[in-house]
Amino acid sequence: MGKTKKDITWEHCTQVNPQNKHYLKCNYCNQCYWGGIFRMKNHLAHSRSDTKPCSQCPSEVTSFFKNVLNDMKGQKQKRQELNVEIENIGQSSTGSVEKGKEKLLEKDEKQSTINALWKKVDRDSVCQDIARCFYAHSLPFTLIKSPFFKKMITSAISFGHGLKFPSYHELRNTLLKKEVDRFGEMFEEHKKEWKRIGCTIMSDGWTDRANRSITNFLINSPNGTLFYKSVDTSDISKTAENLFKLIDEVIENIGEENVVQIITDSASAYVRAGQLLMEKRKKLFWSPCAAHCIDLMLSDIGKLPLHADTISKARSITVFIYQHCFLLNLMRKHTKGKELTRPAITRFATSFLTLRSISEQMVGLRSMFTSSEWEKSPLSRSSQGSKVRDIILMDSTFWASIKYCIKSVSPLVKVLRLVDSDEKPAMGYIYEAMDRAKEEIAKNLGNIKKRYMPIWKIIDERWNYQLHRPLHAAAYYLNPAFQYDDLSRRVDIEVKQGWYDCLERMCPTTKERIKIEEQLTMFQKRMGLFGRDTALATRKTKQPGIILFAFKFLLFFKYIYNII
Repeated sequence: MGKTKKDITWEHCTQVNPQNKHYLKCNYCNQCYWGGIFRMKNHLAHSRSDTKPCSQCPSEVTSFFKNVLNDMKGQKQKRQELNVEIENIGQSSTGSVEKGKEKLLEKDEKQSTINALWKKVDRDSVCQDIARCFYAHSLPFTLIKSPFFKKMITSAISFGHGLKFPSYHELRNTLLKKEVDRFGEMFEEHKKEWKRIGCTIMSDGWTDRANRSITNFLINSPNGTLFYKSVDTSDISKTAENLFKLIDEVIENIGEENVVQIITDSASAYVRAGQLLMEKRKKLFWSPCAAHCIDLMLSDIGKLPLHADTISKARSITVFIYQHCFLLNLMRKHTKGKELTRPAITRFATSFLTLRSISEQMVGLRSMFTSSEWEKSPLSRSSQGSKVRDIILMDSTFWASIKYCIKSVSPLVKVLRLVDSDEKPAMGYIYEAMDRAKEEIAKNLGNIKKRYMPIWKIIDERWNYQLHRPLHAAAYYLNPAFQYDDLSRRVDIEVKQGWYDCLERMCPTTKERIKIEEQLTMFQKRMGLFGRDTALATRKTKQPGIILFAFKFLLFFKYIYNII
């Protein structure tokens, strides 16, 4: 099993059952096939008549697997030729066929050993050339993880010697035009998906290096997220009315009937703009960005006296150490190369993760500030140095406060990671995740009310007035992972209210609502397809949207589960 997992095809498919490597699901079109990894290669390469070709995978993936299968075919042919040669040797010589085999295999083994040694030397040289390009042009190291970078290298290797690299002109003109045309075709495919199942429009405001205010619009659907357009809003007053007009124009261009939800940040002007949009567009929903709302929760918690004081002390430690090269190197020596700063999704999450890093390196930091190197340094006699040293060595409340802060926010940071992750649509999990985060915070703080209630109050204020939306409650209610779990399911009035708010808004006719309620009863009682063994066995392992789509659940279910 471990050896099989090294096959690159596993990056493009998933085992439906962890115990069965022969029944696989394509990560692009979500089709499931028996036949194992080889049949999945043919599915992605569009190379067999008895296997339906993948309709969703990028063209570069298809080309890559065509090359993989061609290589496999070439290797098979070489093995066949080797067997023929072995047979000929055995027939033409006085010795047996076995002796002929031994001679050829011995020769092949020696050649493989020599080739392996040369390849190791060659690889070191090639890797150094790649690294040098990164360093010379200040390319981000994360580029090495990009599938496009891997595809570029793989394509160049597959071509072999004699490849003529694209010219400056080709990059600026010919190839760029081809890529634009390819994107246009892809955009049309996404538009078909929007019409069929709906989409979410996401608004993201930022400021560029020229200090211009830019608003980006992106569109999300089960096919993925596409950049739609950027608008320079430097000369536009960010009033609710102007923001409403800006977003409403995008909805008009995409088609109101194709839009399920609008997501913006939770600034007051955007909240009012969202209300205006829902008043005009009777079937769509406005929701604030979940990651932004949770970040604001962390920000509010960070303003509590104990948290603010602890974060301030931690910041003085990290700033002092990272401002001085000598001290930074000394710190890394005593922490065995570990860093204190921990970049995270948002600024306030970074602050709390940095507290965790400082806590983990307490022994190393204390060792550093009692070392002879520190005592001999001029920094030890500076006022800032004395202040930081006293925090590390003398302030016992600081370390206790760090532990309290970590326990009080780490469950929220987990939720932040959930909503910011691309692994699965988070809509069906936010409601449950927030409830469990509150319970975990209370448990972490010994279930003592005076400790956890200030945290709960902040969470509830943001949740009730900003983040909690009807879609969250409805998506939680329709999530099979929770619907059939008696330990986690809480069909309280808040959840039912959210469900009916969505139902009445998206299905205005009584006839439609009655039909959905009838099918909802089947869903709740595990009747029909909902009660099949496969459906029950995968209700917690598959994404809700995939389950609903696979069994042709209600169109409304699809709307709920394929939005962010």
